[in-house]
Amino acid sequence: MYTHSKQISIGGAPAANAKAALIMLHGRGASAADIMRLAREFNATEMTVYAPQATNNSWYPYSFLAPAEENEPALSSALAIVDEVVAQALADGFTADKIYFAGFSQGACLTLEYITRNAKQYGGAVAFTGGLIGEELNLNNYKGDFAGTPVLITTGDPDPHVPLSRVKESVAVLKGMNANVTLKVYKGRQHTISYDEIALANKLVFI
Repeated sequence: MYTHSKQISIGGAPAANAKAALIMLHGRGASAADIMRLAREFNATEMTVYAPQATNNSWYPYSFLAPAEENEPALSSALAIVDEVVAQALADGFTADKIYFAGFSQGACLTLEYITRNAKQYGGAVAFTGGLIGEELNLNNYKGDFAGTPVLITTGDPDPHVPLSRVKESVAVLKGMNANVTLKVYKGRQHTISYDEIALANKLVFI
């Protein structure tokens, strides 16, 4: 079991000149540098990009569908790191409604888990193949009101890591907290990010 050290890569536009902040969360086995490259595909040239790095390239050790206690203390540490990145963005002058999130796979799960535990009006969020975390969802963890925040969730069907049933369950939770959720399911898509998903993110979130 492990906790995460605070390592954050920062790129994109300098905060003093940027219009918004984008927090990118990488997947298992990937890195902050990997996910930051994805930001170049978004309409994000005027955003400051923050990408924390997971210890051992993994935010938590087991499947996101494992009993929550099995992924501790790594999961709580990962959520705390995201909170620190949000705090840095706020300190850099971005209000919550100018903070955006994007993640892939394990990073998409962490993105959804963080924003739903801390729901408020954000700029928007994109979860490429992910869902809320836990063997069963503990709805007591999820508090706040998204106030219409646009959220795009995409997934393959079937996906080897993320069952569609959990994705749909997650969509229902976010909608119940007033997120403006778009779900796009791609039949037979590999566990990757397609150009169509990036185009959708630019159309619905990074407008």
